[in-house]
Amino acid sequence: MSTTATLATLSDSDRLADPNWWRQASVYQIYPRSFSDSNGDGLGDIKGITAKVPYLKSLGIDAVWLSPFYPSALADGGYDVDDYRDVDPKLGTLEDFDEMANALHAAGIRLIADIVPNHSSDRHEWFREALASPKGSAARDRYIFRDGKGPNGEFPPSDWDSVFGGPAWERITEPDGTPGQWYMHIFAKEQPDLNWANREIRDDFLKTLRFWSDRGVDGFRVDVAHALTKDLTEPLLSKLELTEANTGTDGFDDGTHPFWDRDDVHEVYTEWREVFNEYNPPRTAVAEAWVHATRRGRYASPEGLGQAFNFDLLQADFDAGEFREIITRNLAEAAATGASSTWVFSNHDVVRHATRYGLPQFSKDQGSKGKKHAKGQDGKDWLLAGGPAEELDAELGERRARAATLLMLAVPGSAYLYQGEELGLQEVAEIPESERQDPSFFRNKGVEIGRDGCRVPLPWKVEGTSFGFGDAGAHLPQPDWFSKYAVEAQDGTDGSTLELYRSALKLRRELQAAEELEWIQTGNPEVLHFRRPGGWQSVTNFGDTAVELPAGTVLVSSWPLEDGKLPANSTAWLR
Repeated sequence: MSTTATLATLSDSDRLADPNWWRQASVYQIYPRSFSDSNGDGLGDIKGITAKVPYLKSLGIDAVWLSPFYPSALADGGYDVDDYRDVDPKLGTLEDFDEMANALHAAGIRLIADIVPNHSSDRHEWFREALASPKGSAARDRYIFRDGKGPNGEFPPSDWDSVFGGPAWERITEPDGTPGQWYMHIFAKEQPDLNWANREIRDDFLKTLRFWSDRGVDGFRVDVAHALTKDLTEPLLSKLELTEANTGTDGFDDGTHPFWDRDDVHEVYTEWREVFNEYNPPRTAVAEAWVHATRRGRYASPEGLGQAFNFDLLQADFDAGEFREIITRNLAEAAATGASSTWVFSNHDVVRHATRYGLPQFSKDQGSKGKKHAKGQDGKDWLLAGGPAEELDAELGERRARAATLLMLAVPGSAYLYQGEELGLQEVAEIPESERQDPSFFRNKGVEIGRDGCRVPLPWKVEGTSFGFGDAGAHLPQPDWFSKYAVEAQDGTDGSTLELYRSALKLRRELQAAEELEWIQTGNPEVLHFRRPGGWQSVTNFGDTAVELPAGTVLVSSWPLEDGKLPANSTAWLR
């Protein structure tokens, strides 16, 4: 197996040929509609991404993960897909996609596409055909239709809730105009669940995987990978019965839930792996699977998708003990399955970690856990309060975010970065209700603030109507304070977050070798210290006072040293 230490000396084309590139890759997530707008319509697009390939290359990333770019009504930010084998006309064409893929590859950057297999949109040709077809038809069998309860079928088949709020069933009007059957939707009603017991569905997705792989896609991020297969044998369990049957501390841990993390879902991914292995090098995949920790390994197995996201650090406090336990456990799990670990702090679904880490502490009842968590560990409490500025210590959040990211980049495994975090961007809280777009906000007002705050278009320049995002305004409002975070303001500026990411990612490619880590005892519970193969080391100070560094040359630090000491909330790499 090639190491990234070796890969650092290879040409871009040779690097692309390595079959193990993904094991310790740095992957940059692009939310296309908010990255760069090439035609001035307020939406980011494919040509906008192509134009920014030099910027992506300057970061030193190994791959781009492209969030959904398919035709969509945007009922859920593009995760309601009208056509799995096309590009949304508002974002470009298939030819534009090919041009982008070629430009990325020419720069030595891989391309990972988001694939959404649990549900289509309600505008998909299959669902339109299902609505126009009679009960029991082959068209309806592509989805999950059931008769309702009650004398006239007026009640849903079960009392299950949708993730976005409200019932997980929606009643249709039959072709003759009468009230009819109900279809299942774990998410929005515009996202009907597909029936993965239907062979046609399985075969069509194999066709989709080949379609994009043939166009140069190097891997896939699999949305809601743990929800495809379902057991809807009557009688359906109630919400209460599901709760009482739950045997796991964080969810079902025995594969028997009607629709989450069933054992038979891995039959699907065994077939996908056969398709991935048809290519040279094999296509890769990473599962978004929110499952019990003991069950994550099957998604990440070499016979399956190969990797699975672990969101443990994303959910953790900025705490040395918690970080060490999570890193140790996940590296052991990866070693046991033959996979590599994945690490992430921010993405399109969560409050940016520079904001989370800048919020005050509060006590939260966690039952038997009974521990402290950063206020709004997911940021929701703060956002629901309107994001009052006095509650956010932006400098503290920035320092901790930089320290956490530098630590993450030193740990074996793949590092997933979200667009804008390399700028130190804070979450945008002050979005008027009239301009919000996320369905979770409208379906759960007062409970869910929605995810728009991390999806605001990026600032490229310090001035202009959209800070260089495009010639017109942005589809979500950008605050005035975005100016100081702009790429233009940070490019070439010593000490900027952008230059820190560039330095760290360049060093990471040069230093990463075997997927091993050796903890070094510090005698200080607030300090984490480990050594990587080749002799380089990472030290993180989670405490409030500066600490002495071990002997060696400092390669990079997340914050300027204080008289040779590592300051509070900081990380340094040494050799």
